[in-house]
Amino acid sequence: MKPAFLITIDTEGDDLWSRPKSIETRNAGYLPRFQQLCEKHGLKPTYLTNYEMAMSKPFQEMARDCIARGTAEVGMHLHAWNSPPLGALTDDDMACQPYLVEYSTEVMKQKIGYMTHLLEDTFQTDMVSHRAGRWAIDSRYVRLLVEYGYTIDCSVTPTVSWKASMGDPAGEGGTDYSGYPADAYFVDLDDPARAGNSPLLELPMTVRWPAAAWAKWIPSRLRRLRGIGRLNRRNWMRPDGRNVADLLAIIEGEVQASAPYVEFMLHSSEFMPGGSHVFRNQQQIDALYSDLERLFARAAEVYSGRTLKEYGQEVAAGLRPAARA
Repeated sequence: MKPAFLITIDTEGDDLWSRPKSIETRNAGYLPRFQQLCEKHGLKPTYLTNYEMAMSKPFQEMARDCIARGTAEVGMHLHAWNSPPLGALTDDDMACQPYLVEYSTEVMKQKIGYMTHLLEDTFQTDMVSHRAGRWAIDSRYVRLLVEYGYTIDCSVTPTVSWKASMGDPAGEGGTDYSGYPADAYFVDLDDPARAGNSPLLELPMTVRWPAAAWAKWIPSRLRRLRGIGRLNRRNWMRPDGRNVADLLAIIEGEVQASAPYVEFMLHSSEFMPGGSHVFRNQQQIDALYSDLERLFARAAEVYSGRTLKEYGQEVAAGLRPAARA
């Protein structure tokens, strides 16, 4: 069996980086083009869907068709600041975008329960795959995911710390994944940074750090200096309009390393002109699709397309290893 190419799309409102007071979902109308590209190459995206996109009629229509044809999966992506039940955590939650892990355990449970039921009722399929909004998890979060039947999480970004990215101004920032595994593992529910025996399979994002091993010991205040910053640069399996050569190199490197999967990600709004700060116009969107054509064509030669759910099922059946040998 070929290793798997996992496409994860954070399916959310338009340009949330600008922290809008009112969220629009026009980007749903641009997703069919991406879905068609995936299907052309036999690849299967997992649309990790948040509240406003779950309520979007155009997205509902597309996703239901994909689920019926077995060409995509819908999972959960929870943005705590606008996901019901609502209750203010900060003076301006839409501007601060607090992390779910900054709420009480009871509120976390209510939000996860609401979103799970909404997605299952809307798309008539069990929710088993998940990515945390703004990449933040803790032990309470993973326990609640297991309680609600989730078997796959893909929130971990190995070597990356989100501590400097604030949610609640009175909080401590996001999750520090510096010490987390880079390969897949079943989560220890008491400590998500360790492997355990829970039913929740963690599929960390493909993030490669080409720097020499000693670079991680450089003090954080020095890592932003120009020369050192280049050494410290991380390569994500995530297009930015300038990195297709890096993405292709990751594929070749992971094949050589016998990695059982590569995990790609992008946001749904990045397929729409002006839907992000990266792809601002149609010319840049067309260039993105040109890069994706090259990337997906090569991926299809050496990988098989799988949704997160399918990958997890194959691991559970013993058809794939959870991590590289």
